Amino acid sequence: MPTRSRFPKARTALLLVDTINAFDFPGGAAFARRSLGVARAIAALREHATRVHVPVVYVNDNLGRWRSDLQELVERCRRPDNPGASIVDLLAPRPSDFVILKPTLSGFYQTPLETMLRLGGIRRLVITGFAADNCVLFTAADAYMREYELDVPRDCIGAKSPAALRRALTTLEDLLGARTTASRRLRLRP
Repeated sequence: MPTRSRFPKARTALLLVDTINAFDFPGGAAFARRSLGVARAIAALREHATRVHVPVVYVNDNLGRWRSDLQELVERCRRPDNPGASIVDLLAPRPSDFVILKPTLSGFYQTPLETMLRLGGIRRLVITGFAADNCVLFTAADAYMREYELDVPRDCIGAKSPAALRRALTTLEDLLGARTTASRRLRLRP
């Protein structure tokens, strides 16, 4: 008899959106430099989530490769010539983490993310990652439409520019009802 899919039972899950990224696009090097502090905050939140048994789920772009080879993706993005290498070094998935590779902007669109979260009984999502005004925002919008409670810690999301980050935060708060307090103020419970 085949083994059924399982996901830890918890109320909350931590999502890391597009944190495995080479940042090898126009403006990417500056984006990566500005985002190193964001990556450190995400890493600290990930460690805290793990300590309190909140599942950690990477929701990452497949970067146009159309292969479900996470290790190859991590190794390609952490090559020293890529602007995002230091971020990938900080945030590479661990064996205990869950990983979803997505084909487009939202972590929900044509992925098994919703099924995974429902298996665990998840009702609250803490969404972190890059870019706040793009993939983070689209993932949060899809989560909102699925009636998840949303936390998007403002120190755990990055965007190509400060103006883009401000616009994203306004949209997350005003339209999606997301709480955007700093990560150190979040209370995580499984």
